[in-house]
Parts: sequence; C-alpha cells; structure tokens
Amino acid sequence: MTPEELKDRIAESEFKFLTSRSSGPGGQNVNKVSSKVELHFDFMCSAGLTDREKELISLKLRSRINSDGELIVRSQSGRSQLTNRKKAVERMFILISDALTEKPERKPTSPTKKSRTERLEEKHRRGQIKKMRKEGDLSSDNP
Repeated sequence: MTPEELKDRIAESEFKFLTSRSSGPGGQNVNKVSSKVELHFDFMCSAGLTDREKELISLKLRSRINSDGELIVRSQSGRSQLTNRKKAVERMFILISDALTEKPERKPTSPTKKSRTERLEEKHRRGQIKKMRKEGDLSSDNP
C-alpha cells in the first residue's frame, strides 16, 4: 500500500492538529509563533481502513500510539506552521503505508560452492598461521 493510495482512502478531516512553540529554527520568531505541529489520528474510528489494517497498525506502531488510541506524529523542522503541517501529514501516510506493507518471508538458501571453498581456504590459512606461531614458540624455548 503506497502513501498515495492512503491519501485517497483516508480523509484529512480525520486528523486532529495541535500546535505549540517549536524549539527548531526561526530566530526571534521562534518564541512568538506556534510552528510545531502534532498530528493525532484516531485510526480505530477511521472509515478508510479495514479491521485487519487497524489491527496491523496497532501492532506495528505500538510505540507511537497514546493512551487514547491515537497515532501521533510530530513535526518541528520547518520555520512555518504550514510546512510542518504538510510534513506531518506526509510522514503519517508514510508510517501507515510502511505498517501495512507485509514483508515477504525469507526463503533460507544454502551457501554457494564458491563461498564454501573460500571459507575452507580461510580456515586453512588461519590454521597455518597458528601452526607457525606454535613452531616459533617451541624453537625459542630450546636455545
């Protein structure tokens, strides 16, 4: 599921925006303007998501969900509230799409013939080095 597909399914009116003063860039303006945006999305009440998708989101994004069951995304990197709002919405859709894409199961493979021979050659080289060390120690003990 891509973020563009989600934009068609989830209405932006389902998002709740909270603003506060940001600690980011802005110069003198940073103490006066509320440019930090916090986006809250109550995904359990969303009509654009199926029950299975809601379950996946609650499992995979557990750390971003507050006690009210809202998915939270914060943005304060921009100097204006509008850019932070756009970034928060974009990040929300990316987060949800990542949570909904199921990764394919890895098929275990056996090592190639070349990798096996390289491993054995390296083991042989290591053994030779250790053998030379031992022989060197024995000759130094008997003067």
